[in-house]
Amino acid sequence: MAGRKVGTVTYKQDLSPILTIFRLMPEDGSLFPPSKAGQYIALRRDDCKLTKKLGKADDGSWMYGPALDEDGNQKIGPVTHSYSIASAPWEQEEHGWLEFYVVLEVIKKGEYGRLSSVFMNMDPETDNKITYFDRITGNFTLDHRAAGFDSVMMVGTGTGLAPFIAMAKQLHHEAQNGGGDQTKYTILHTNRTYEELAYHQELLDMEKSGAFDFVYVPTVSRPTQRDIEDDGMGVGRANNVLRHIFGQPMKEEEVLAAARAGKGDLARAEAGMQRTPRPELPKHLSVQGLQDRFDPARSLIMTCGNPWSMADIEETANRSGIKFEMEEW
Repeated sequence: MAGRKVGTVTYKQDLSPILTIFRLMPEDGSLFPPSKAGQYIALRRDDCKLTKKLGKADDGSWMYGPALDEDGNQKIGPVTHSYSIASAPWEQEEHGWLEFYVVLEVIKKGEYGRLSSVFMNMDPETDNKITYFDRITGNFTLDHRAAGFDSVMMVGTGTGLAPFIAMAKQLHHEAQNGGGDQTKYTILHTNRTYEELAYHQELLDMEKSGAFDFVYVPTVSRPTQRDIEDDGMGVGRANNVLRHIFGQPMKEEEVLAAARAGKGDLARAEAGMQRTPRPELPKHLSVQGLQDRFDPARSLIMTCGNPWSMADIEETANRSGIKFEMEEW
């Protein structure tokens, strides 16, 4: 079993009240174990608000609420959770730190998650210690999942970008240093707003450099006028943008059609259509151009992020005859 050590947060960038990026240095006198892009490590804090299972929701997912002590106060205690590493192996080797891209977990409206809420409130100057388990693991890596494919589409919803930004940074570094391969790589990353679209400029710079065959497709699901006027920004949820690329209708359109045929709640389906933006690609990209990057028999779609989105992305891959892999740990 991996031993526990205590690292120090030396950098933190808050993208929004619910999203943060931070870097963790290993315990003094130690190094983190070697890693591959796409792997993860377990982190822990002992001052988390504890929760308990309340039962299952209609969709089969568990519902949670606060775990209370005898006086009715929420219990405080240790929570451990695994997080994908957002830094590339070369960054770890050169700088020593691991980087993480974390979203605030919502337990239910007005109540927020246990370990992630502690991360949101960390201060690198005054509250900067995180316990970690001295083991990096996982097989959601390009050599394990994507070997032999000519084209790889990576779809990251929100912080699901973490393993893919690590992969992209490593591929870019290797290409700049005489390595790399002939595989076509595409990253589709969606978040709610432009401010929450982490690593956006870095990915644009990688694409512009031409160091390896790479296309970046950024989209926001809550577009503002700023996004509409940005020719380099797309619109739509990741699953719907992927459907758009492969010539399939929006998920909400299918749900509405089923409801009109008597298979579902019509009012709910109509409301879903009204609040969901239609997918649009960045102006310099076209559906045909992206389709031309994918021979279904030689292509792979990888995804990480929201479980609902990942399930729909798998359906899109299956309809398109493309191999599908997702991060599930």
